[in-house]
Amino acid sequence: MSLLAIYATSHADAPAQPQTLTRDGSQIQSELGQRGIRFERWPARQELAEGAGSDQVLAAYADEIARVQAGGRYPTVDAIRLGPDHPEREALRRKFLSEHTHDEDEVRFFVEGRGLFCLHLGEEVLQLLCERNDWIAVPAGTPHWFDMGAEPSFCALRFFDNPEGWVARFSGDPIADRFPLLDELLTLPA
Repeated sequence: MSLLAIYATSHADAPAQPQTLTRDGSQIQSELGQRGIRFERWPARQELAEGAGSDQVLAAYADEIARVQAGGRYPTVDAIRLGPDHPEREALRRKFLSEHTHDEDEVRFFVEGRGLFCLHLGEEVLQLLCERNDWIAVPAGTPHWFDMGAEPSFCALRFFDNPEGWVARFSGDPIADRFPLLDELLTLPA
């Protein structure tokens, strides 16, 4: 089940307990919506075969892809699927854990597993644990980072408005080091 933790960043080098910690889908959607982040729950209806590649994932979710692309805003889509045995998991985790922005919206639909989006919004950091059935749209220019965990297990559809796909601008700010990682966040009582 999805989880949202909201921290104030202005008081200390390390965050205290989150000001808000909730698994309530309506509250998550409301809190994110107030900050310009779109969050929805969509049913991930397809079970993917073990070892299913990108083409198979895209074919299985053709209806959901058409639904997003019908708006005309995100003509490019791909699928990312990482498991705990992925040979590049450690390098990818380090890369995604660095705060960065994009010149376009970051839109994801999680069809398997989970991942942790961390959004740096002014004097707040929001950590959103996205799981299967979660759809998120982070506006262009929003500083953020992503943790897939020490043993990643997720599959997400990624929507883009340019054919280059995922292009990041890294801030160099070490803020991500001050907040819980995915595995730590799961130990907080919600």
